[in-house]
Amino acid sequence: MTLADATGDELAGVVDLFGAVTRTELEDALAELAFKRGETVDDEAITAAVDDAVAGYYLVSVDGDGTTLLAPGPAAFPALPDGAEDLPHILDVPDRQPERAELVEAAERRLRADAARAVDADDDDRIERLRDVSYDLETWGSTDVSGVRRHLDDALENRN
Repeated sequence: MTLADATGDELAGVVDLFGAVTRTELEDALAELAFKRGETVDDEAITAAVDDAVAGYYLVSVDGDGTTLLAPGPAAFPALPDGAEDLPHILDVPDRQPERAELVEAAERRLRADAARAVDADDDDRIERLRDVSYDLETWGSTDVSGVRRHLDDALENRN
């Protein structure tokens, strides 16, 4: 596996080593991991991998003392990529533990906004993905987003 093939779960695993990280810290960790594995460090691939993990709800953004942090999200089953277990010893990243309620609130707020955009754009693939995320979010966050799911379901039914 190369860094370009890293899954959202693996990125969540790297983040989980520290509790939460800034985007720059995650990108530095991924660059260090690529270097450690003898891979070419591809900044574009790293940026794309992080973007995909955020878009897929493997990572959720939350404000922490004026800094935007990334933490494992509702779709993640954090898994460590090979060699990642040494990252806390290599990188100078503080251990951060955002409040669970803040993470859930941020994920729920983002789901509502993403659902509205997907419906407005008639993006059936995104609507279906967000429906799946809604179930993940309810389980992960002990929250009720059934109203969002109904909105997504209605959008799909009205087009058929």
